Amino acid sequence: MSTAVLYNDQGGAEAGVEAGQENTPTSSNSGAAFGLFSADFKKNEDLKEMLESNKESLKLEAMKRVVGLIAKGKNASELFPAVVKNVASKNIELKKLVYVYLVRYAEEQQDLALLSISTFQRALKDPNQFIRASALRVLSSIRVPIIVPIMMLAIKESAADLSPYVRKTSAHAIQKLYSLDPDQKEQLIEVIEKLLKDKSTLVAGSVVMAFEEVCPDRIDLIHKNYRKLCNLLVDVEEWGQVVIISMLTRYARTQFTSPWKDGAMFDENNEKAFYDSDSEEKKDETEAKPYIMDPDHRLLLRNTKPLLQSRNTAVVMSVAQLYWHLAPKHEVSIVTKSLVRLLRSHREVQYIVLQNIATMSIQRKGMFEPYMKSFYVRSTDATHIKTLKLEILTNLANEANISTILREFQTYVKSQDKAFAAATIQAIGRCATNISEVTDTCLNGLVLLLSNRDETVVAESVVVIKKLLQTQPTQHSEIIKHMAKLFDNITVPMARASILWLMGEYCERVPKIAPDVLRKMAKTFTAEEDIVKLQTVNLAAKLYLTNSKQTKLLTQYILNLGKYDQSYDIRDRTRFIRQLIVPNEKSGALNKYARRILLAPKPAPVLQSAFKDRDRYQLGTLSHSLNTKASGYQELSDWPEVAPDQSVRNVEVIEPIKEWAPIVGKAKKTKSDEKFYSDDEEEKEEEGSESSGSDDSSSSSSSSEGLMLFSGSESEEESSEESEKTSSDSGQSSSGSEKSSSESDSEQKKKKKTKKAPQKKSKPTAADSDSDENGNGPVAQASSSSAESSSGSESDSEDDSNSDSVTPQKKKSDAKSKPKVEVKSKKEVSLLDLDDFSPAPTNAPKSSVISSSLLSDLEGLSLSNVSSTMQLTTPSFCPVKTYELLHHMTGKGLSAKYHFPRQPCLYQPSMVSVQVILTNGSDHCLEEIHIGDRSPGSLSIHCFNTIERLEQEASVTVSMGIDFSDSTQAANFQLCTKENQFSVSIQPAVGELLMPSSLNEQDFCKEQGKLLGMNETSATITMATANSSSQAINKHVLSVANVGVVSSSHNNFHRFAGRTVSSSALVLVSLELKESSTALLTINTDKSVMASMLLRDLKQALAQA
Repeated sequence: MSTAVLYNDQGGAEAGVEAGQENTPTSSNSGAAFGLFSADFKKNEDLKEMLESNKESLKLEAMKRVVGLIAKGKNASELFPAVVKNVASKNIELKKLVYVYLVRYAEEQQDLALLSISTFQRALKDPNQFIRASALRVLSSIRVPIIVPIMMLAIKESAADLSPYVRKTSAHAIQKLYSLDPDQKEQLIEVIEKLLKDKSTLVAGSVVMAFEEVCPDRIDLIHKNYRKLCNLLVDVEEWGQVVIISMLTRYARTQFTSPWKDGAMFDENNEKAFYDSDSEEKKDETEAKPYIMDPDHRLLLRNTKPLLQSRNTAVVMSVAQLYWHLAPKHEVSIVTKSLVRLLRSHREVQYIVLQNIATMSIQRKGMFEPYMKSFYVRSTDATHIKTLKLEILTNLANEANISTILREFQTYVKSQDKAFAAATIQAIGRCATNISEVTDTCLNGLVLLLSNRDETVVAESVVVIKKLLQTQPTQHSEIIKHMAKLFDNITVPMARASILWLMGEYCERVPKIAPDVLRKMAKTFTAEEDIVKLQTVNLAAKLYLTNSKQTKLLTQYILNLGKYDQSYDIRDRTRFIRQLIVPNEKSGALNKYARRILLAPKPAPVLQSAFKDRDRYQLGTLSHSLNTKASGYQELSDWPEVAPDQSVRNVEVIEPIKEWAPIVGKAKKTKSDEKFYSDDEEEKEEEGSESSGSDDSSSSSSSSEGLMLFSGSESEEESSEESEKTSSDSGQSSSGSEKSSSESDSEQKKKKKTKKAPQKKSKPTAADSDSDENGNGPVAQASSSSAESSSGSESDSEDDSNSDSVTPQKKKSDAKSKPKVEVKSKKEVSLLDLDDFSPAPTNAPKSSVISSSLLSDLEGLSLSNVSSTMQLTTPSFCPVKTYELLHHMTGKGLSAKYHFPRQPCLYQPSMVSVQVILTNGSDHCLEEIHIGDRSPGSLSIHCFNTIERLEQEASVTVSMGIDFSDSTQAANFQLCTKENQFSVSIQPAVGELLMPSSLNEQDFCKEQGKLLGMNETSATITMATANSSSQAINKHVLSVANVGVVSSSHNNFHRFAGRTVSSSALVLVSLELKESSTALLTINTDKSVMASMLLRDLKQALAQA
């Protein structure tokens, strides 16, 4: 298709299929040239032709362009008929793009979408999880009441799906269906109840969101799932965390008693000591029942605390509000530092965070006092941020820090931002009323501001002085005189009105000045603002009552002016005042009380924070931000006086039957509750290892086809999510790394027996069935096993190490990618590339069921034109070379070795996977083994989880990810225990920085042609005689570099292809055999430094016998 084709966002008349592919470029080009000047009647015509053609490639290209249009915000709705025809396409890539389009436009084009509803229903049974989820998403986007039963059925089926991704989508669909038909509430609650029991972290956030939308008052559904949600919380995706924390905050306020009771004592770790000390204190105190925190209450606080380190500001804010509303008062301060950290974020985030801090700082000044400097105003801050910081500084002011704060305020008053300067003067007034020691200082400072050139500052000063003078008027008649002198220069109506009010209120203290001010006002009365006129009338009335000799005529004159004023407010006030102060027959008894009415002593105004009453709303909510109740706001209930029965949260746990339970150290079990991750799944692996272990080794993560035990429906992401689901549920938080090595230790004996029958699949045990919520034990097992093999398991790393070996071991997969390599077989080769080796092992299982893996699905979605023939594969050959990281003498008993398992890194695609074996050779337990500082500072390392305890003589294998940035520079870091720190470094061989790539010979030559000249490095080498065979060459090359073998049609040519892990640069290795044991070794890549280093290593490997 020519690049000159114009495709626009409006569609015209449909073109027939018979237009043919050959005519497409021509017609579209001419249409493009014509369309520049003419009406757009041909818009999208070329896309329609492509969508209706018979070629899959054209349809795919068209859909990519259509999705591109949608991404740019263009309207592609007119293509709906042409797109919807392709919904039944066999091409997975095309089908996914069609569903992306349909989700966007199904609501607008409901009638056309309804025509394809049978296709969507069929797609709900598709083997591919993404197709099933997309079909459900489209179905729930068609907002037509007639299909409600179909939607309900689809949601119920998807809620029981094997894929967590599909179950997550069904939770989203629940909310859509509820908004379409609220009558379905009861049936939807049943689905929510089922999904709440789900063990997957992927589903948790979505189902709680559905719960909050559909039935937020049904807290009985949460009881049994409360502890599971608390334990899963740290692994749920960020927005799910926000929803769950909000829901658990409301739940906790209904289920636990208040931790804020006076005299409450807390000692979770030593309850006996707590009771002893309490009993002693009771002698002196009145009988107050000691507060004992519910363990579930403590569980919630403990599991949310780590989330204060989250990168997502909403999560941090959620945890902060949870602690504010639920934690004992002495524990709330732990959120302070995290909230202050958020102030470095965008101004929108700052605004919300500062609002919440302003509310908090009114009640708990001590929380934020140490961080007072964080609230100093910067010149770059927006006005609304400045005023909030000012609010907080005023809240934090006390006798100790007031001098610092007032010095800061003096600077702010000079600000060019007038609104901010005025707010500062208000803040000074508040400080003066709150702290009596500085009242006089503030007043004198404000009086000095009256001579400021800026009338906004002067006006605000007058208003604040007026409020301050009301608190102690007797001492400040001089200030009133000073303000009277400035009266002529002040033009701001509010300020003039304030001075007039002061003159009238304290007219007896300035008997000479007040009448003169009234005289001046009589002259300008008609030109004044309404607020000034009203105060002038008030002043005239007060002076008439106190000094009628001098002001009687003036008062009558002003009342006459007011009688005919344009404003009815002033006319009414004038009429009222005249009747009140001027005696006549009609006024009656009211006249006697005029003085008491007008000159009554008035209470001084209380200057208080605008955030004083906001704590009635839950922190972090929209209602709190707006200071008014928003729709959908759910109020926090008061703490119950007596805690409801806590046994409702107890769940019967069915323990899996352990045939052989591995033990790393005696204390493993007791410590398991203190970590975040658990490896429930590995228990499943033990029981089902016979059925999955051998097959796993033939499953490839990165190839486009992967072996699955069930109709290809589960792809890599689903499987890893499944493993996440099972691993997080148990509520334990044991480190997967520890457990995996312990399992591999104890499994060595078992493995010998099982490898002989790799194709035999044993029946799932009872433990398998128990392990899955929906009774899908065997399937879950298969799913997780495929995930393990495809995400960096040991299956590809147990090759070629020791010549004298025992019977070949059965390979065990580990979902967390932490194998421990003990004994290997030199003759053993991977089962993935049998074509490359002539003497292939006889016990290699064949993959019987094939499905598309996640990687190929995602590659299909990319809009670039990368050749589909070039894709990453799993390593064909993986000799494990172990390097020493830390000697046991240097490490004071702790020794560490590492190797490169040559598997895609789970944590980040650009990282190289490294496995470290830690052994405790000391005479005592080692605690808190973790990674400390690293260098260089820019080095990206995914550390293993802290190992809480490692017993004597115990070993544990952990997995790390390191981004070497395609460089052999060593990664230096500290390996720390509780007492010591050891500097260690991992130096990668250049061959370990590669991942194998799958190419055919034709594509290899094509890519090699693009990498000539400076991108080519070659040398003639002399090879050892023993290395001339094809198998020996492959073995030696693969021992040096993690590359894939490219099949060759010539015996004297050997080709290998790979990509660099960090930047995905192509690396091509070719070896051409010449006469007399010489060969030409050529490396083509744009990474010239890597090429020369790789050439040196390969030359050395091939030369040795």
